[in-house]
Amino acid sequence: MVKLGKFFKGLYVVLMGIFLYAPIFTLIVFSFNAGKSRAKWDGFSLKWYAALFQNQTILQALYNTIIIALVSSLIATLIGTMASIAMNRMKKLPRQVMMGITNIPMLNADIVTGISLMLLFIMMDFALGFTSVLLAHITFNIPYVILSVMPKLKQTDRHVFEAAQDLGATPISAFFKVVLPDIFPGILSGFLLAFTMSLDDFVITHFTKGAGVDTISTKVYTELRKGIKPEMYALSTLMFVTVLILLVFINRRRDRQNEAQKI
Repeated sequence: MVKLGKFFKGLYVVLMGIFLYAPIFTLIVFSFNAGKSRAKWDGFSLKWYAALFQNQTILQALYNTIIIALVSSLIATLIGTMASIAMNRMKKLPRQVMMGITNIPMLNADIVTGISLMLLFIMMDFALGFTSVLLAHITFNIPYVILSVMPKLKQTDRHVFEAAQDLGATPISAFFKVVLPDIFPGILSGFLLAFTMSLDDFVITHFTKGAGVDTISTKVYTELRKGIKPEMYALSTLMFVTVLILLVFINRRRDRQNEAQKI
């Protein structure tokens, strides 16, 4: 029975790996295909990667995606961290009410959020474009930052902050030297989560972007009507490899920190 259990456990891992990574592996393979066909292999070639860096519309969409994700994540992390600190200082009932209100955008359907933000911008006579997308991404990223920072704040000892002030530190100095190092892993997790959500978003971006502004997700949607260009395979491959390298680097750094703490 033990061997049978190990067999099914191994089989489950293999099947999950196939379902998750077989499509990505297929995309990577066809990014090196010499022909445009998605059904047959016409030989190895790097021409789609060369064409990618000559396609200004795709590069502009990539630029918009990265800038929006980076700026919105930074601003959302700052606002979300300050909101978490304020909520942590509240009494139990108001804090629970605020957490419930904060969690609603994460549980709400993206299409409802996207249409709501679009109507709000139109009602305020705010032109839909790059800025509207940036504001929309900041809005839906803040709850994810709060969700990451709040548990770290609950783990901190409030008496340590008060002790730092008793020893002569100002409230600001005590925060940066005592509280911030403790909650920084939560802040970093919130930033990375917000960056990922912004990078991957399509529905909210589609409703708030206006004409002439595209991100990678909306650009792919547009290309679907005419047929996706092989340059998109090359771009997707580069993005996947970049994320994979970052994950390996972050995990190795975390393992080294854990080993250092054990010593």
